[in-house]
Amino acid sequence: MARDLKYTRNIGIMAHIDAGKTTTSERILYYTGKTHKIGEVHEGAATMDWMVQEQERGITITSAATTAFWNYRNEQYQINLIDTPGHVDFTVEVERSLRVLDGTVATFCAVGRVQPQSETVWRQADKYHVPKLAYVNKMDRVGADFLAVVEEMNEKLGAHAIPIVLPIGAEDKFEGIIDLISNKAYYYNQESKDLVNYQIKDVPANMVEEAAEWRGKLVEAIAEYNDSILEKFFDDPDSITEDEIIEALRKATIDMAVVPTCCGSSFKNKGVQYLLDSIMRYLPSPLDIGDVHGTNPDTDKEEIRKSNPKEPFCGLVFKIATDPFVGRLAFLRAYSGKLESGSYVLNTRSGKKERVARLYQMHSNKQNPIDFVEAGDICAAVGFKDLRTGDTICVENHPIVLESMTFPDPVIGLAVEPKTQKDLDKLGIALGKLSEEDPTFTVRSDHETGQTVISGMGELHLEIIVDRLKREFGVEINQGAPQVNYKEAIRSTVQHREVFKKQSGGRGKFADIIFEIGPVDEGVSGLQFVDEVKGGNIPREFIPSVEKGFKAAMANGVLAGYEVTSLKVVLKDGSFHPVDSDALSFEICARQAFRKSCPKANPAIQEPIMSLEVVTPEDYVGDVIGDLNKRRGQITNMDSKGNARIVKAKVPLSEQFGYVTTLRTLSSGRATSTMEFSHYAELPANLAKEVIERSSGRKSDSDLDE
Repeated sequence: MARDLKYTRNIGIMAHIDAGKTTTSERILYYTGKTHKIGEVHEGAATMDWMVQEQERGITITSAATTAFWNYRNEQYQINLIDTPGHVDFTVEVERSLRVLDGTVATFCAVGRVQPQSETVWRQADKYHVPKLAYVNKMDRVGADFLAVVEEMNEKLGAHAIPIVLPIGAEDKFEGIIDLISNKAYYYNQESKDLVNYQIKDVPANMVEEAAEWRGKLVEAIAEYNDSILEKFFDDPDSITEDEIIEALRKATIDMAVVPTCCGSSFKNKGVQYLLDSIMRYLPSPLDIGDVHGTNPDTDKEEIRKSNPKEPFCGLVFKIATDPFVGRLAFLRAYSGKLESGSYVLNTRSGKKERVARLYQMHSNKQNPIDFVEAGDICAAVGFKDLRTGDTICVENHPIVLESMTFPDPVIGLAVEPKTQKDLDKLGIALGKLSEEDPTFTVRSDHETGQTVISGMGELHLEIIVDRLKREFGVEINQGAPQVNYKEAIRSTVQHREVFKKQSGGRGKFADIIFEIGPVDEGVSGLQFVDEVKGGNIPREFIPSVEKGFKAAMANGVLAGYEVTSLKVVLKDGSFHPVDSDALSFEICARQAFRKSCPKANPAIQEPIMSLEVVTPEDYVGDVIGDLNKRRGQITNMDSKGNARIVKAKVPLSEQFGYVTTLRTLSSGRATSTMEFSHYAELPANLAKEVIERSSGRKSDSDLDE
């Protein structure tokens, strides 16, 4: 019998580093009966942090999925939970998890409040229209202030955060919470290992007025979502029932109009059961999210699938992982229909049929075999030969392509080489597996030096990759210094004619194109190709080859061989030979045309610029700013939070290697920093000259004549 989807919650926990995501996940697993012992992050024993590197560093690197069950109002709910990393280097894990989740718990530190990565993950959730429930953790810490976090969420994130609880005390006097909906107080006993470690009492006398005020604000915020609440709000606010508030608040949350906000201390076992109840109450089920929209690859028309096991099956692969025992695991979210173990599906990207050998329900890095998966569920599958992150799989006779995911380009590279000859083959296989798992990790060969260059999102990202090569794959490597991934761009528009002729006895090669090359229009990226050829001067079947040639040539710019990320080509005219012209001639002609026309179009080198946020005690602000100025940094904002100053700046990545160590020295170890990619900007002329000289030895792969 099919399970009722209204009792399913696909949720993720997202936050800045150290807001307590994994600790909260561990408590959820404990209170739902999934684990019988609470695993602590600081002891390296957290269930969801299963990688050795995670346990050693006390951070989450890879998103872990698990399934648990929770009884709410005598109904059993299934929670598919994904614990995501907080470090910006692993932002891809958050991105791909949010793409397939129906709701998310945004976790904040009651002391740190809204931090840089909190803003990043919040924007990612908005991008995929994922409703949010906020949980302010660490209420037991010195400096904890629940209402200050709510205020900062509204200011910095533009959220409409509405407290649904008030804390009773704070810091070491944090005893529990007042539920503003039922007007009852929950007092917690942190020493108790019972699944119900709280007592429900009346609101303490000294907080009755404050609770009434905030309950009024809550009701006011959701009144427009329920007509009877609106009427009662004006006539008799006290007559509004608990169920009416819950129903209206649920509707407003799913509409992304409000963010219900609760608090607790996961480490001290306070407030987690209330958080679980709130997940069931306010976050959507797959049915609330509604139909999934996609495109039919054969007709290019929109297709709709309902969250129903009786519909044709379709699902989205959101993660590939390598398991030492079962091989390649493809994590997938089923949006419609039913997929059985052993059946065949169509991969709409490759157009090939694939067999699903086995299906698993995941619990961190352990797999429980299951016979089938239905609409609304998340599982892992093995047996696929060619499957990538973002692929849609579906039944063969009802093809559909779902919206995929976009991933940022890597900004930092590292040259690696195997220590011994026997490590050479192992290195290739290992890097292939790792780049399959992680779309923000790329591998390329530098043809001039013969080195393998791996690229990622930051120094920590590459450090973890190198560590995994050693431990998981047994590959010993030597590594070079980190290098910046520059890009190339052209700044002006030029017209050019390129004729490609080759006679080799018998049939020759001929192509002739007249085109304009320049910067892309605003809001466009990649190759913007415009075909303005009239009168059949170039046959229609050769036009795609011209586009293909330019696209291939963009991989190697003319200044230093770096990728050209955006280019506009307007093909205006040309000619062909009835015998000698073919698709390959026009493709080679376009490649050569790129090499010859770009130097005339004012090319430039661009460097990655990072957004940096430094939190430092007042005494060290001058030193921090002085150091940033030396690094070509531009200060964008300065703020105060408690006794600390927050310095925000835009700094080139090339100036930031080893910054954490320098900052520790400058501030006697008291300042902290977070950094994430912001944008690409033109490199100053003197530095561009250095970069070009350094790479002048490179020979471009696409510099070939045929």
